Amino acid sequence: MTRDIVHPVEIGPQRLQGLLGMPKNRSEGLVIFAHGSGSGRHSPRNNHVAAGLRSAGLATLLLDLLSPEEERDRANIFDIPLLAERLDLATDWAARAAETSALHVGYFGASTGAAAALVAAAKGAARVHAVVSRGGRPDLAGSALERVRAPTLLLVGSLDEQVLELNREAYERLPGEKELVVVPGAGHLFEEPGTLDQVVRQATLWFGRYLAARGGG
Repeated sequence: MTRDIVHPVEIGPQRLQGLLGMPKNRSEGLVIFAHGSGSGRHSPRNNHVAAGLRSAGLATLLLDLLSPEEERDRANIFDIPLLAERLDLATDWAARAAETSALHVGYFGASTGAAAALVAAAKGAARVHAVVSRGGRPDLAGSALERVRAPTLLLVGSLDEQVLELNREAYERLPGEKELVVVPGAGHLFEEPGTLDQVVRQATLWFGRYLAARGGG
């Protein structure tokens, strides 16, 4: 039985550690993950989402946006411009790598990683084709929100009331194609039974629509 191929990669002068996953069949696009504070490439939740995306024909890149030394400074974990810069670096890397150079790129951001994804998408408008936020803090993207052109899906748990309100406010500021989906019975981390599978389903549909060659772009 043919399985997905997942192998370690190093990116940039900081030698950022990543896991590049290629689906067993032809890839329809590449999703780069931006983790929330205190998380990284081994995040069980993001790996669950990544496996679901690969089963739908999408390549995935789970990346530590900070080096171990940088992570020791708590300020870096919440430095949205720095994290966005690293996402941009990963997108450069993907554009040169043989396995991914032909693929349209999307970002999947969780918590503060969602803000970094939106800032990076605003900067690299021509090459970022879709963004999905899971329990994200899009409000932390600041004025970059008004410059995001990539179709953006905001996924928020119905029990995550404060973050849901912040997402509603950010949604109004996004100028392009967008959708806000409230997942019933889900908290901030989507730990409740079945809620993370709803994230996988929604993200798969969104990325499938915008990253496939037949999609926009």
